[in-house]
Amino acid sequence: MKVVFLVCVLAAVVYGEQYTDKYDNIDLDEILHNEKILQSYVNCCLDQGKCTPDGKELKSHIKEALENRCAKCTDAQKRGTEKVLKFLINHKPDIWDQLCNKFDPEGLYRKKYEQEYQSAKQ
Repeated sequence: MKVVFLVCVLAAVVYGEQYTDKYDNIDLDEILHNEKILQSYVNCCLDQGKCTPDGKELKSHIKEALENRCAKCTDAQKRGTEKVLKFLINHKPDIWDQLCNKFDPEGLYRKKYEQEYQSAKQ
C-alpha cells in the first residue's frame, strides 16, 4: 500500500508539476513600462543585480519555459509570457538580445519566438 501511494505521489510531482501561481497577479504593464523596474528584473535575470523573490522565481524558470513553451506555466503565466516576449522583441531588442545570449546562447528558440511575435500587437 505504501509503495502504491509513493508511486502516485511521484507521478503527480513528475507529470503534474506546475510553477507556483503565487506571482500570477503581478502587474506586467507596470513592469514593462517602467524603465527602472524593468531594468531591475533584467539585472536580476542576468546576475547583474539583486533579485526580489518574484525575480528569483522568474530567473529560475526562464530557460525551461523557453525550451518547452511554458509547459509548466499556469494559464495566467502563459498569457504573461506571451505579453513579455512580444514587448521585448518589438520594443526592447537590446534586452531581448541580452536575455537570449544568457538563456538561449545557441539560438534554438530565439528565431521561433521572433517569427511568432515580431510586430505582433501588444
